[in-house]
Amino acid sequence: MGIAQIDIVSMIRNAGPVVQFVMLLLLFFSIMSWAIILIKYRYIRRAYRESTEFTDFFWKSRDLSNAFAKAKQLPGSPVARIFRIGYVELKKMSQSATPASQAVNQPASSKNMSLDARFTGTDNIKRALRRAITTEMTRMSQMVPFLATTGNTAPFIGLFGTVWGIMHSFAGIGQKGSANLAVVAPGISEALVATAAGLAAAIPAVIAFNFFMSKINVVESELQSFSADFLNIVERDILRIERRKV
Repeated sequence: MGIAQIDIVSMIRNAGPVVQFVMLLLLFFSIMSWAIILIKYRYIRRAYRESTEFTDFFWKSRDLSNAFAKAKQLPGSPVARIFRIGYVELKKMSQSATPASQAVNQPASSKNMSLDARFTGTDNIKRALRRAITTEMTRMSQMVPFLATTGNTAPFIGLFGTVWGIMHSFAGIGQKGSANLAVVAPGISEALVATAAGLAAAIPAVIAFNFFMSKINVVESELQSFSADFLNIVERDILRIERRKV
């Protein structure tokens, strides 16, 4: 054959210990990045699918108890999880509120206090939903920063291995006193493998990081929107109940 095939394995085997260490480090970054890519892709795909299913069911049903039962069947949905937390807080507020049969016979000042207590309960629901959204975003973002770290550092680690390998090659040239291509080329080619490995680890990591962050931002917007809609439903129901008591 006119063109010699590149044997990367033999290049790495013949490289110096520093270059070999750099290659092992880049291999670790690459394996971890691909593992994270596969894990997060499956997690986010499931979150999208189940959240869409729950949201469709919620707006078609408009019954909170049925939606709560449906939410328990979709553990991979961030929207379903924050709804469960908000629903539990709503149940607590309902249990602590004054029963309607007692509120009818109470004076106006007591009714105002009951209304204030109910809206204080909605504040508790808001805080619970904010905490739930923060927890969900932390869960969604887990391990994703490692992809950014790989994308930022892997090329420089590979470049360090290349520079070190070239320095080692030129040191060998100085000792042998010969600078022909047959002496220089093998050492430089072995050193350049480190740069190629760094880019091979960094490029997929950067692409995956940008992809996941765009998906996570969409999920965060959906959580904020659903949280606001859920609170509007709760506050509207509270006002309707209070008007019936007057």
